[in-house]
Amino acid sequence: MVQKIEELYQMYFKDVYLYVKAISGNEHIAEEITQETFFKALKGIGKFKGQCDVRVWLCQIAKNTYFTYLRKEGHIVSVESEPADETVSLEDRVIDREVAERIRQTMADMEEPYGGVFRLRVYSELSFREIAKVYGKTESWARVTYYRAKNKIVGKVEEKR
Repeated sequence: MVQKIEELYQMYFKDVYLYVKAISGNEHIAEEITQETFFKALKGIGKFKGQCDVRVWLCQIAKNTYFTYLRKEGHIVSVESEPADETVSLEDRVIDREVAERIRQTMADMEEPYGGVFRLRVYSELSFREIAKVYGKTESWARVTYYRAKNKIVGKVEEKR
């Protein structure tokens, strides 16, 4: 059992870390959440039924852990806490942050398989072939699902403007 967790850690640490880094935008938070994810996976490995790819299972744990972290910390990053970039106005940075938050929220609310496919493609940088394998579908299905997910995100973000 311990060897299996070590193997999972070696195989999927980078994927989970990159995923959390992408949704959090912070390396330190990504490291902390990734470690917590594997701790929770160790505790819950007996509950894993194998109905999805292990990477998807770990990323789901990571996402839930990250959102729990945000709720507990009341984590709202202040624009003033970032170093000022003289070439980008304060207004533009606020708008960029608002758009990024809308995208994150839209992805969090997106039904499966769209949200999962989008996250695997964008954050975990999986190929369509790898995504198809995760879901037990065809590569064409993965491409179409990703395209539809992307359109849903763009539509929701534009709708909220």
